Amino acid sequence: MKHIVNTVSENFWLEQYKDKADMNKFISDCLCDGCEVIRGGEDTTGIYDKDNVIGVHLFFYPAWLDFWNSDIEKLKLHFGTQEIWEGYYRAKNREEFLLPYRADMEYAEAIGAEYVVFHVNDVSNEEVISYKWEHSDEEVIRAVAEIVNELTRGKNYHFKLLFENLFTPGMMLLKPSETALMLELTDYENKGILMDTGHLMCAPQNITDEKQGIDFVLETVRKHGELSKYFKALHLHKSTTGEYIQKHKATFIEPKEEFYERWAQGYDIILNIDKHQPFENPRVREILELVEPEYVTHEISAKTREEKLEKVLVQMKALGRI
Repeated sequence: MKHIVNTVSENFWLEQYKDKADMNKFISDCLCDGCEVIRGGEDTTGIYDKDNVIGVHLFFYPAWLDFWNSDIEKLKLHFGTQEIWEGYYRAKNREEFLLPYRADMEYAEAIGAEYVVFHVNDVSNEEVISYKWEHSDEEVIRAVAEIVNELTRGKNYHFKLLFENLFTPGMMLLKPSETALMLELTDYENKGILMDTGHLMCAPQNITDEKQGIDFVLETVRKHGELSKYFKALHLHKSTTGEYIQKHKATFIEPKEEFYERWAQGYDIILNIDKHQPFENPRVREILELVEPEYVTHEISAKTREEKLEKVLVQMKALGRI
C-alpha cells in the first residue's frame, strides 16, 4: 500500500517548492511515498519525474456531456452563445475536445505513472445551483466509456486507469449495478475504481458527522461484494456537509446572467459541499483494512504547503502512522 499526497504541476502553484529535492522533502514530511499530480498549466520547474510521481489525475470538465452529444439547445441554455462554449472547451468538435485528455495520458505514460484518475460525472452550473439533475447516471457512464475507449484504442499504456466517483450525475457508487456498468463498457483491460471517500460521503446528502460517514463508506464497500476487488485506490478525506446540502436544496438562488458569473456561483457551492478535510477518527483505519487499496492518496484541501502538511499529518495520526 503506497501513501500519496496530491499536488499540482503548474509554475505558480510550485513557487512554494525550491526544486525537486524540496518537493521530495515535502512528500517525506507528509509520510508519503510520492505524489498524485494534476496538470494545471505550464510547468518549467523540473520538479516532477519518475522518482516522485506515482499517479496522474487527468484533466476534466465539470460539465461536458452536452458538448460531447452536440446538444445545441442545451449548450445554448447553459452557455448562451457558441463563442462562449467553444472558448470554454477550447474545441469545436469531439477530436479537439479530447486533446487535453490525450496530452495528460501521454504525460502519465512518459513520467511512468502507475495509475491515472478519470472523473465519472457531469454537472452544469445551473444544476449545482438548483441541485436538480438533467442527466441520468447511466447517460454519463455510457458517455465516459465512449470517451475512454476512444482515448485508449490502439494505445499500449502501462498505467492502471481508475474511475473516480463523485456526487453528481455519473458513477456515485450508490448502485453497484452502475459501478459494474462502468467497468463492463470500458475496453481498457487494466482498469479499476478509485473510491473518493469525501465524494461518497456527499452523495447521500445527509452525512453530518465523521462516524456516520465512515459507516456509510464501509457499508458501500460491502454492498459492492465481489466488485470491491476493483477498488484499487482511495482519495482519502471527509466531507460531513449534509446539513449544508439540505439547506441549499431548500433555498432558491437566482442564477447570474453571465456564464462565468454562474460558474463562480456554482464553484462556491461546491466548495461548501466538497470540503476535502482530514479524517480525525481512528475508525478510518477500518476503511483501509476493508478495501486493502494499492494506493491511498491524501487529497486534502489547503491554501499553503504548511497547512497541507499539518492536515495530512492529522489524517496520518488517525491512521496510526504517527
